Amino acid sequence: MDNRANLSWWQEARFGLFLHWGLYSLPGRGEWVMWCEKIPVKEYGRLAEKFRPRPGVAETWARLAKKAGMRYLVLTTRHHDGFSLFDSRWSSFTAARVCQRDLVAEFVSACRKYGLKVGLYYSLLDWRWPAYRLGPAKNPGAWKVFLQYVHGQVEELVTRYGRIDILWYDGSWPYSARDWQASRLNAMVRKHQPGIIINDRSGTPEDFDTHSEQKIEAKNRPWECVMPLSDFWWGFVPGDSHPKTAYQVIRNLILCASHGGNYMINVGPEPDGTIPESDARTLLKVGRWLKENGESIYGTRAGVSNRIPTPLATPWGGTTLGKNRLYLHLLYWHRQFSVPDIKAKVRRAYFLKTGQPVKFKQEGSRVFFSELPARPPDKEATVLVVSW
Repeated sequence: MDNRANLSWWQEARFGLFLHWGLYSLPGRGEWVMWCEKIPVKEYGRLAEKFRPRPGVAETWARLAKKAGMRYLVLTTRHHDGFSLFDSRWSSFTAARVCQRDLVAEFVSACRKYGLKVGLYYSLLDWRWPAYRLGPAKNPGAWKVFLQYVHGQVEELVTRYGRIDILWYDGSWPYSARDWQASRLNAMVRKHQPGIIINDRSGTPEDFDTHSEQKIEAKNRPWECVMPLSDFWWGFVPGDSHPKTAYQVIRNLILCASHGGNYMINVGPEPDGTIPESDARTLLKVGRWLKENGESIYGTRAGVSNRIPTPLATPWGGTTLGKNRLYLHLLYWHRQFSVPDIKAKVRRAYFLKTGQPVKFKQEGSRVFFSELPARPPDKEATVLVVSW
């Protein structure tokens, strides 16, 4: 299916916020705590008695995302533990049953209020179901019932909340797209949501690649790198003392954009839905950088000189292309350097943040920059604009 028209907004957006939040936020040992600690289903289910989100959490997420320069959000509507943040006729293990709130409805409403695109994550697997553990070969009848539940919940998500912009699957392992009947599932989704874009984790390629998890690895098709702001886990882990800095987030965003990809950073809200204060501060710093330099990220495409087979496009940073201009993201400061592969005649070079001219000369397709200031104008990442 050619879905380029629907993808265009997403490729221009470049930057999104992922939210991993559910019952696993209560113990605070990551979203895989049920599996890793072999917590029995009934014991894990008792966490629901303590799940009490504070009012208005979705709006605080959307407001923070807007200030941080994100253009879309994706919420884990149901993770591998099977707890649904939405009301469902297919399950009683839901937020609607324990706190009388459809948290997905609140999330969608908040995104729309702040002009952000709406993304819903859904895990195909559910650890609570014996049919998932046994698989389709060992018990095809139980698997058929399990699939009705999965397909039924996905249909609820794409029919209850108006326009949904992104469907972000996860958890198809160890089964095939045929086992999940992914083609039929996604045809149903597109029937209800013709403008939606879908990732590739149901086992079929769909619209964009999301296998670059916690690493930046360019693909030959639309792609997105997802990373937690924490050191490793996606759900709330208060014991993590190694979160990413604002510089690391900005650098990763730059390198993804330099290779034509999107970057979605994840936060794990606290049990009541509050985003940890330190995470919020980091994202706001990223937002301040984007407020001054967003022109070099939003609506750009992959830059030039991406010869090094690593995320770092050049010895000094990354490059993105806009209309009649090239943006050089100077992550590593040099007072002189050159850029090849610029075939247009350069007319001007200047720092995006300050407008200060930069001395240059052009020889064929190489442009030489010299006499740069002793210190970079921007502490996190200075953007040098070359226009023609």
